[in-house]
Amino acid sequence: MSQKALISMQTPFYQLSGIKKYYNRRQVADIQELTLSAGSITGFVGPNGCGKSTLLNMLAFVDSPSEGTILYKGQKAHPFSESVRFRVSLLPQEPCLLKRSVFENIAYGLKLRRIDKSQYLKKVDDALMLVGLSPDNFSSRLWYQLSGGEVHRVALAARLVLKPEVLILDEPTAGVDVVSAQQIMDSALMASKEWGTTLVIAGHDWRWLHEICDNVIQMLNGKIIGKGLENILYGPWNQVSAGLWAKILNDGQRILVKEDPPLPSSAAIIPQRFINISANPPVQKPGEHLLQGVLVSLSLEPAANAVMVSVRTGNQKFTLQLPTEKAQEDNFFPGQNIYITYPISAVIWY
Repeated sequence: MSQKALISMQTPFYQLSGIKKYYNRRQVADIQELTLSAGSITGFVGPNGCGKSTLLNMLAFVDSPSEGTILYKGQKAHPFSESVRFRVSLLPQEPCLLKRSVFENIAYGLKLRRIDKSQYLKKVDDALMLVGLSPDNFSSRLWYQLSGGEVHRVALAARLVLKPEVLILDEPTAGVDVVSAQQIMDSALMASKEWGTTLVIAGHDWRWLHEICDNVIQMLNGKIIGKGLENILYGPWNQVSAGLWAKILNDGQRILVKEDPPLPSSAAIIPQRFINISANPPVQKPGEHLLQGVLVSLSLEPAANAVMVSVRTGNQKFTLQLPTEKAQEDNFFPGQNIYITYPISAVIWY
């Protein structure tokens, strides 16, 4: 049995209940309940400012909730407490290095752990190789001699050298070169596979997250709004008639919904199970709305026996997960004109 499988049989690493976080009296997080299993890979997606980083900081125990409880391995834990120190590691979106050499940056955590100095060289070399950097070429380099991507990789090596139980990555590939982004992703997955490390990742690369994660959680306005793939429709919304509202797209089409929004600026979700796409003009059912768009991308998800399909309609993109058989039967291909139908009553407001 693999290390990851053995770990997944143990107590959940995280159990959150009644979590609220306020900054200057403004609520930025409201997580009623969340459980993360040991050895799992969990992705968090959502627009900027939706609360992903706030939640990750609390999961990393560098910040604490204003209200509620976070249990780590069944026990209450607080920032910098012994139960989580060195066991949970956060790689922030913009990591900072100490004004020292690469070697000293990576060895710093080993010093805090009071690891025997005779082990530093091998451990640091191994960590550098895990992130695709040659120890001979990089160990002696100073912090200012690194590119942005190399800074991220050294910062990740400084976490991996400690073999954390939980590795939390906040937008790990944002603003880095393609080679570094791929290496960061590969290194994180190696930690999951080889060590059973629990991974928590916030990002915008939904294709990668849906490919690697056991669960992908959608966030909006500091709240969890669903798991899996959802399409968020942002306001403003204009009232067409009593109980009928529209979002005007830049190509002149309208997304219609049959329920009053809390505010004209509110965001809405039409659950994926209610959205249908076809290459030919469909026969509309009573209460359905029709949109026309262009298929912009297809990506295969072998593990789920599914195909991820993205259709752009004006300035709105709909992304759906379809069974492979349906995608093959309909012969979908990029650039194809697509018809979208959904019941106008199938809306959830946030």
